[in-house]
Amino acid sequence: MSTYIVGDIQGCYDELIALLDLAHFDENKDELWVTGDLVARGPKSLETLRFIKGLGNSAKVILGNHDLHLLAISEGIRQIKEKDQLITLLDATDSKELLTWLRKQPLFLRNPDHNFVMVHAGVSPQWTINQAAGYAREIEKILQGPDFNKLLAIMYGNTPASWSDSLIGDQRLRFIINVFTRMRFCFLDGSLELKNKCSPKENKNCKLKPWFEIESLDKSSDIVFGHWAALMGISSEKSVYALDTGCVWGNSLTMLRWQDKKIFSQPCLVP
Repeated sequence: MSTYIVGDIQGCYDELIALLDLAHFDENKDELWVTGDLVARGPKSLETLRFIKGLGNSAKVILGNHDLHLLAISEGIRQIKEKDQLITLLDATDSKELLTWLRKQPLFLRNPDHNFVMVHAGVSPQWTINQAAGYAREIEKILQGPDFNKLLAIMYGNTPASWSDSLIGDQRLRFIINVFTRMRFCFLDGSLELKNKCSPKENKNCKLKPWFEIESLDKSSDIVFGHWAALMGISSEKSVYALDTGCVWGNSLTMLRWQDKKIFSQPCLVP
């Protein structure tokens, strides 16, 4: 069995199928781990969700910011925008079934056979890996419960910027969600800066570093993540693997085979 980990698909279904064919992925014996953001800016979010859901236990999925935003749109909490390309999905006859399945996916996964964890955006340098797993479960319990729409309504916003064990209520939940789904740069103390989306090479603020370069980061497990397309798959840390290479922006879809660390790449098929 091989373990494949694919970066942000964002509705780029045709590229996903081509990439799996390239790697000779076999759903009957291999696993496909997905770093979140299955949906949104690409043309085939509906097909993507149907396919990944159809893989059953062969697919291991976590939620990204676009996935959560889709859920918020479906609950009437946010208005749909044309660039999201989600109307076909929301109008599909199996939309409710797909969205219920999506809502029940985690924010954090630990591979039981290999020493890596998978998140969408990152792991806070202010947490240990084990703490991150516990905080993710706090969100997952609410998201998978009857009051999930209340969580979706309060998740938008950039505050608080720093973690404290004393955080409670909306602020605690929002910080946890922002770490797992939106984080890119941190200040040197590990607090969040959520507005800067450039690559580290373009960053002019000496007080900011990518979250994975902050010295306090727990490196007891390798970390695989997506979200930050501007990195183009380049991480400065050997134990941190960046897999979002911006297929939806005309670049490529990237997949890592964990056992031998081979990288597979499929260029965007849309002109």
